[in-house]
Amino acid sequence: MAEAIIEVKDRIILCARCFNITEVSPCAICTDPTRSSAICVVEEPLDLIALERTGAVRGRYHVLHGAVSPIEGIGPEKLRIQELVQRVEKEQPDEVILAMNLDMPGEATASYLHRLLAPLGVNVSRPASGLPAGGDLEYADEITLGRALQNRRTL
Repeated sequence: MAEAIIEVKDRIILCARCFNITEVSPCAICTDPTRSSAICVVEEPLDLIALERTGAVRGRYHVLHGAVSPIEGIGPEKLRIQELVQRVEKEQPDEVILAMNLDMPGEATASYLHRLLAPLGVNVSRPASGLPAGGDLEYADEITLGRALQNRRTL
């Protein structure tokens, strides 16, 4: 078992382009010619896996490896933010989707990234937030209900 763990540790690297965990760099997602130019920014590799399972993101990804959190001593310089800015300048994607968590560090990170990326002329978006499928209104918190109503769509 110990040998298997050591082998995995030796084989796993970060993709030089998106910073996802992979065995080859650039990774399979970055080299897939069928993907759009959009870049979906996530906090962690597990977020990428969750989004990829949905099949809704047909672009590429960029993994920050965390979120801005002054309380925990995590500033922008500790994340892969500068690499993202350079990538957007070089690749000029159609859109950058900020798929951060809906907590205070995620919101702070998304706001910070928007301020950095918007002047570059790229369309910056954020996934809608609201009620989960199958959820009851009586159990939803006020913030979730408010966002669901703000992001409502016409039928």
